[in-house]
Order: sequence, then structure tokens, then C-alpha cells
Amino acid sequence: MNLAESSGVSVGRFRAALRESPPLLWAFLYFFCLLSGYYVLRPVREAMGASADVQAVFPAWMIELFTRNGLSMGAFTLQVLFTCTFLIMLLLQPAYGALVSRYPRRVFLPAVYGFFIVTLLLFYLAFDSGMPGRGMAFFLWIAVFNLFAVAVFWSFMADVFDNVEARAYYGYIGAAGTLGAFLGPLLTRMLVERIGIANLMLVAASFLLVCLGCQMRLRHWAVAREQARGKRNGETPMGGGVLAGLTLIMREPLLRWMAATVVLGVGVGTLLYNEQAAIVRKFYPDAQAATAYYANIDLAINALTLFVQMFVTRWLLSRFGIRPALLLPPLAIFLGYAVLAALPLPVLVAIVQIVTRSSEFSLNKPARETIYTQVEREWRYKAGAAIDTVVYRGGDLTFVWAHKFVSAFGSAAVFGAGMVIACGFGFSALNLWREQRKLPAARTIAEP
Repeated sequence: MNLAESSGVSVGRFRAALRESPPLLWAFLYFFCLLSGYYVLRPVREAMGASADVQAVFPAWMIELFTRNGLSMGAFTLQVLFTCTFLIMLLLQPAYGALVSRYPRRVFLPAVYGFFIVTLLLFYLAFDSGMPGRGMAFFLWIAVFNLFAVAVFWSFMADVFDNVEARAYYGYIGAAGTLGAFLGPLLTRMLVERIGIANLMLVAASFLLVCLGCQMRLRHWAVAREQARGKRNGETPMGGGVLAGLTLIMREPLLRWMAATVVLGVGVGTLLYNEQAAIVRKFYPDAQAATAYYANIDLAINALTLFVQMFVTRWLLSRFGIRPALLLPPLAIFLGYAVLAALPLPVLVAIVQIVTRSSEFSLNKPARETIYTQVEREWRYKAGAAIDTVVYRGGDLTFVWAHKFVSAFGSAAVFGAGMVIACGFGFSALNLWREQRKLPAARTIAEP
């Protein structure tokens, strides 16, 4: 079967899935718009992180503090940004826990997205006026947006779809996100030099408004599924403590391995991200040129991601379960780092970056998210969100500083360390699969 025939078969299967499951269309549109909005903004964030203009990135008081202590702000840009991001996550996690504990789904889901829409309007004003320190504020904001908005999305999908449906449909939903991730940087590349960075904030806000409409439509199916299964109604408050998510992670082996898998997956990506940022800072000092560069990189990553999602993910999850989807990315990343350790060329760094991120989006992430369809709502909305925010950013913080230390010994040392981390990534993914096998619903589809 050639590629055209395979494409026809995949489209036919997708159409059949839409007929079988009406909420799939709204989930598809939801994730498409969510990632379209995010990827309109991501190149701006990357350009801010790689910018040599410290006045645009950091507030004046922070620059003065570093100068008084004899430190160059530009030499620690990413380390400072990642440290502040982690601290923001620590502060916001109890607030998010209180929100999901005390308010029903119909309140806290729109509240999260409404908050992001309002703040985008504020960033429009900040970039339009050239406010000093706007880069740091935006870098922190988009990290929070990416993790909380996407974490809430997948938790909500686990309310709408059961385990069998998740394995059949999450590949399609992931593909919708990839299509949005294609459109976002494409819009940025076409518009940034015509309308400026400030107006991109309004473009992203428009996509989030569509997400709110999709939430309203999907609530009906979430409630119907809960009633059919005799589960607790998501339209009532969840209750529990505001730090219940972190408590669950410490208590439950499955969640601990989930957290370890996320942290080590973040680790291999963060090492590459820092190497890439150094290259961009050297060759693309202009913010708009750097923004266009990152948009092109995102397009390449999303092309591979979409191919895997359309032709591999659904088949792999439905036929073999989550084990290969969890284990193939660490293997591919290990091999990529082995090549870079022997031949650390910039073009190979870009290739491994593409493989690392696309395998996360197309295989590892959908596999992990299917596990949440088999557990209680508190695990999904609280523990899952804690893993995708505090734990994720804790991994970011750890490895961005680790890179600062290891990079002093050269690129070969960075990539050698990456090989070790990739091994740990694979070990934690294997143990996550073993813990998932103990869940009763895991036997719905037999795995070899």
C-alpha cells in the first residue's frame, strides 16, 4: 500500500470514528484551537528566551541586582527564567487545587481559559507599548498557559472518553493538536513582520474563545458517561485538600512512576533546548528573525508528529497497548544522543530535537494520558495537573542548571549525560507500564 492509499484509509477510519463518537469532533476542534493559539505564541516565547536584549526580557530592578553582584544577566537568561517559572508553579498549584476542589467542572474549566484570555489582552498592551521586562513576564505566562491549559484539556478528555475509546481516538485528537501546531507557527511566520508581535496576542485569544465553546458542547457527553458508569458527577465540586495532587503522587506508585517518566523526559529535552538557544543567540540576534527561525523548527517537528499520529499512534495503542508507545521514544532519544556524543554538529542537534519532541507528542503523551481514563477524577485533575505543572517545571529547573554545569566540559559531555538520562527515562516508562497493568481497566484490551 502506497502513501496515498494509506492516507485514504486513515481518512476513512477517521470519518468512521466521527460517526461512532460525536464528541470526537468537538474534542478535535478543541485541541486544534488550543494548540493553534499556543503555537502562535511559542516562537515569541523562544525569541524572548534567546534574546540578547536584556532590557526587553528582564525588569530594570533585576538587571541592577545582577550588575551590583558582578554578574551578567545575559549569561544566565534561561537559568533565571526557568527558576522563576518553577517558583510560579509552586505558588499556583495550591490555587489550582482550591479551584478544582471547591468549584464544579462547569465553573473551573471556563475560569482557567477565561483567565488566559484576559491576560493575553494585557500582553497586547505590554508588547504594543514596548514595556521593559515584557519578555520575562511573557515567558513565565506562556509556560503556565501551556501546562495548565493542556493539563486541563486531557483531564477533561478522560471525563468524556473511556479507556477503549481513548486508545482508539487519542491519536486523532493528538493529530488535531498537531494540525493546530502547524497552523500556529505558519500564522506567526506570515503575520509577525506585518502586524507585529503585539497583535499576535489577539490572534491567540480568538482561538481560546473557540476552546470555551467546545468545552460547553463536550460537557453533555462527560455527564452522560459519568451517569452511565455510576461515577461521581463532574458537575459537583470534587472536594479534598488543595495539595491533594502532590499527596497522591507521593502515596501512589503509579503516579510516582508517571512523575519520574515526565521529569526524565523533560531532562532529555531541556539539554537540547539549551544547546539550541545558544546557537540561536549567536546566529539570530534580531527578535523577529529568531521568532521566524523557531517557527520553521516547529513546522518540521509537527510534520513528523502528524505523520506518526495519523499512521502509527492509533494502530500502536489499539493493537499493542501503551508499552511500545512508552518505550520507543526513550530508545530513539538514546540513539540520537549517542550520535551527537560522537559527532556534535548543529544540524544533528536539530534532528534529534525534532525526534525528541515529536515522539513525546505523538507517542509518549497519548500513551500516558490513556492511563488517566482508568483512574478517579481526583487523580486526573489534581495529581495529573500537579505532574504536568510543578513536577514538570521542577524537572525543567533541575536540568537547565545541570546543563549550565555540564556544558562547561563541552558538548560531548552534555550529550553523554543525555544518554544516561535517556536510559533512566526508559526505565521509568517500563515501570509505569507495569503499574498500569495492575489497574482493573487495563485488562479491557489485552496487551502482549
